[in-house]
Amino acid sequence: MNSQEHRPATQLEPVPDDLESARAKLVYIYLDVTEGATVDELGEILAMKKINVLSVLRSLSSAGHVERTGSEYVAN
Repeated sequence: MNSQEHRPATQLEPVPDDLESARAKLVYIYLDVTEGATVDELGEILAMKKINVLSVLRSLSSAGHVERTGSEYVAN
């Protein structure tokens, strides 16, 4: 018989209201939860092409929702 491990709930910040794209919301939430990821990690984990990841990150960055720190992007 397997017992489930209970982890404390992660408190997420609300997704910014101006994010309309499902991909943008997905990338933002992932970055918020993981506290940062590279373009390659995002593509692999979220099953997105690199060109799409870069496009979403460019939009999120220009809107001030994410920033690049070294090789990683983090949610603001």
